[in-house]
Amino acid sequence: MLLSEIKKTFVMQVVDEKRKESSPATANRYLALIRAILRQCVEWEWLDAAPMLKAYPEPKRRIRWLTQEEAQRLLQELPEHLRDMAEFSLATGLRQANVKALEWNQIDMIREVAWIHPDQAKARKAIGVNLTATAMAVLHRRMNQHPQYVFTYQGHPVIQVSGKAWWNALKRAGIENFRWHDLRHTWASWHVQAGTPLFKLQEMGGWESMDMVLKYAHLAPEHLVTESQNIEKMLSGIGTFASQREKQCS
Repeated sequence: MLLSEIKKTFVMQVVDEKRKESSPATANRYLALIRAILRQCVEWEWLDAAPMLKAYPEPKRRIRWLTQEEAQRLLQELPEHLRDMAEFSLATGLRQANVKALEWNQIDMIREVAWIHPDQAKARKAIGVNLTATAMAVLHRRMNQHPQYVFTYQGHPVIQVSGKAWWNALKRAGIENFRWHDLRHTWASWHVQAGTPLFKLQEMGGWESMDMVLKYAHLAPEHLVTESQNIEKMLSGIGTFASQREKQCS
């Protein structure tokens, strides 16, 4: 088809068919690709304007994170190279791509810090990483295995982490519905439960907006404990069901 023939109605009809055999999220990925191509055509002045393509509503997924016991079981079942990568992810919260591509020149072992360059970060902003004792222990185990990359397998950088070894380890550990990216969710969830303020977590995780961090806020409602008790002023006036039963019986 000519670019000028690609109208909103036609695109939505095509994607609607795809939507019938997949999820809203998958259909939205197709829309995002088409939208990006058409916008580029406008920038190149091949089109005067791109059609407005509205995304499908996507149900919000629950945050999947591991308990400490589950994390321990998973690490025990993973092969050595994946175990080190998973443990480092739990200690730093770095995204899969950043862990796989991590190089020794991005790490200062003396200061115990690492950094992700802007062109490596999802939000295109540099991320500074304070390396915990666990993260440092992983790095010490990886030293002298490769001159450039931190995480390797049989002398080569790790390309795939969510392969057969990963899924088999999850099965043996008795863990279901868990993706590699959920290690980052686990890191964030543990931080919130341990009392890390959300605005600091945002900077640590390299999120562009607070909206991305607020999805973890429900895991630490303790800061609202005083306000939560306000309802007791109203409840005290009606009594409990048990006390009402006692009055009736007497």
